[in-house]
Amino acid sequence: MLVENIILNIDGVKREVSKGTPLLEISKMIKNKGRLPVVALVNDIVCELSHVPNDGDNIEFLDVTSPMANRIYVNGLILLLNYAFNEVYGNKNKITVKHSVDKSVCIETEKNITKEELNTIAKKMEAVIEANLPITKITVLKNEAVEYFRKNNDMSKVHLLEYMTSTYVHLYKIGNMYDYIFSKMPSETSCLEEFKLTYLDEKEFILQFPIIYSGKMDDYVHHEKLFEVFKEAKEWGKLIHVENSSDLNKVVSMGYMDHLIRISETLMNNRILDQVKMIRKTNNKIRVVLIAGPSSSGKTTSCAKLAVYLHSFGLTPKMISMDNFFKERVDTPRKANGEYDFECLEAIDLKLFNKTIKDLLDGKTVKMPTFDFYSGEKKFKTEMTLAPTDILLIEGIHALNPKLLAEVDRKLKYKIYLSPLTAVNIDRDNRIYLTDNRLLRRMIRDNRTRGYTVSDTLKIWKDVREGEEKYIFPYQDEADYVFDTALIYEYCILKTYVMPLLYSVKPDDPNYSEAVRLMKVLDVFLPIPSEAIPADSILREFIGGGCYNI
Repeated sequence: MLVENIILNIDGVKREVSKGTPLLEISKMIKNKGRLPVVALVNDIVCELSHVPNDGDNIEFLDVTSPMANRIYVNGLILLLNYAFNEVYGNKNKITVKHSVDKSVCIETEKNITKEELNTIAKKMEAVIEANLPITKITVLKNEAVEYFRKNNDMSKVHLLEYMTSTYVHLYKIGNMYDYIFSKMPSETSCLEEFKLTYLDEKEFILQFPIIYSGKMDDYVHHEKLFEVFKEAKEWGKLIHVENSSDLNKVVSMGYMDHLIRISETLMNNRILDQVKMIRKTNNKIRVVLIAGPSSSGKTTSCAKLAVYLHSFGLTPKMISMDNFFKERVDTPRKANGEYDFECLEAIDLKLFNKTIKDLLDGKTVKMPTFDFYSGEKKFKTEMTLAPTDILLIEGIHALNPKLLAEVDRKLKYKIYLSPLTAVNIDRDNRIYLTDNRLLRRMIRDNRTRGYTVSDTLKIWKDVREGEEKYIFPYQDEADYVFDTALIYEYCILKTYVMPLLYSVKPDDPNYSEAVRLMKVLDVFLPIPSEAIPADSILREFIGGGCYNI
């Protein structure tokens, strides 16, 4: 006898549904209050709502506040934005997804648009959301997809697909438009109702969306220094003809990768050199360089190289780690779960730190602390005095916080924010999340230096990201210089090292879906060996073989 109904464990509650019912219909039966689900976890694996569950499956519906669903939500908005442009302009005005900025995405248009025209696009998107059009996944021959995108003059996708070896590809259809999207997608447009378009200029606008966890959508804040970094990277990419993954793959396939590595590393070193020249021009007025950035940004290598360059200009850098100014363990603040919170500003003995640096700048000899992480106490074994040509390099998570050295004259301080801020896009409207760069770097380093598995790194990544959102990103505008530590070729190197590690994550692991997502991103890049990477490269901090004993 055929089973007509199945039992599912949905958000912790057992429910009986008809066999063969897709998740989308099940979600509508439940009618939970609040936001509509974007996707669902089925036995800890991310599934689109078109998925048909089996008897006994554990189902958790995810809305835009979930990290996994949020990325899919944003990609759904980009598909919807593409569709709206296609409806209004046809093929006469395509969009390009440029980069992330301030919990939003910067979009570039082929042709000039006005504020009024952008409002027309927003209204078209709202109408499609109200109509609740289906977003359908279809499988076609790769050659058919290539021909479709060629006819629609979308050559970035044509070139991307040309480097893929599969016979079939998945496209997503909305209305009469097809697109190749590098993630799972929502099944209907109705869940995409929260967004905002902010006009920047005739070529650029901002696509905003609810942020993870809180679901809030704050007013857009423009970060001019970040935009200068993005502009420089885009112009340089055009100059060397590497703007997306297929361009990079072409360089690899033609055997020119060693040359690209050399010019990329030279560009990175020139950025450091420019800052040292600027510091030197102040005639030793700058006495303290403060450096902050999120995890796996390459801070250690950047500080080491900065010290070498400063020394070559006759300055003597003296390194100070803020970790040595931790409060005694007994005075360390705790998180809500009772664990020690070593990342908050209150974990630092701010009074001692500020007094120590102020005394050094006043010419005094100061006893310097060294924090003993085993005993949880500071020990004072060394002394320091600053000579006229000495300059302090201070690196730490709170280095840009204005509460740090608040009494020291701003003219004596130079603040640097560093992070891998740019990456080649996959194609015109499929971008790589900037946090993925740092996550892949960290996976490699954690495995090499600590013996961590990929799953181990993914387990702690959420806490790492939360700390960055609280203590680093809010102060990036304090920086005198924003230093992009991304290397245009690095995904080809990262793939070589991290792909085998990602295969260690099994389907029953809660982090399996994230590992699969990262593997899919890396699939679009051709791998290269690391022999041509110089010993002082930032990448050596993660893959090993560097000259700074990291």
